Amino acid sequence: MLPYVSCVLQSIRNSGMNERSVSEVDMVNKMRLDDGIDASDVGLTPDMSYFRRGASRGTPVITYLPIRELEQFSMVIFCLPPSGVIPLHDHPGMTVFTKLLFGSMHIKSYDWVNVPQNLAELVNPLQPTSLPPGLRLAKVKRDAIFTAPCRTSVLYPEDGGNLHCFRARTCCAVLDVLGPPYSSARGRDCTYYHDRPYAWFPGGRGEPGSR
Repeated sequence: MLPYVSCVLQSIRNSGMNERSVSEVDMVNKMRLDDGIDASDVGLTPDMSYFRRGASRGTPVITYLPIRELEQFSMVIFCLPPSGVIPLHDHPGMTVFTKLLFGSMHIKSYDWVNVPQNLAELVNPLQPTSLPPGLRLAKVKRDAIFTAPCRTSVLYPEDGGNLHCFRARTCCAVLDVLGPPYSSARGRDCTYYHDRPYAWFPGGRGEPGSR
């Protein structure tokens, strides 16, 4: 078992909690990533085949490495070759700790904006507007380049950039600890999105940072 995984599980055992009965709050505290963790803790190096773009000119293949899957949380690593992209996606009802182990990547994240369904009529009653089904308003939380070593980032169900996308500038390894993990049976499916400026829609006023 990888050193970091052993450390987290041992922390749970030392606290007297059972892996299957630990509360969500305690689990979040236990799964926090140490800022000092790096690729050597998970046995990865940039020269591995996971991080090679390959001969194809198409979209680089992203490798998903599951480390540990429990009912309360999961640990995974994403291996991205240069120009690799993880599209915009959400984490419903989840807390996620993300650590860039090596490399440089652009991260853009959003949080949902909770607005009344008749917002358009309230703002501009002379030009009522209804967005097509499946569209929601979100606000940019982060739009920046991250280069390892850097601090661990954390997102929450309602804050911190619950929707995000990654674009690798160099080969990158990203460690995610998700709690609770994705589960279709429990209503935690991963949904992918396309972002559009607010002004792109009829009646949109182009509020800064809105999508």
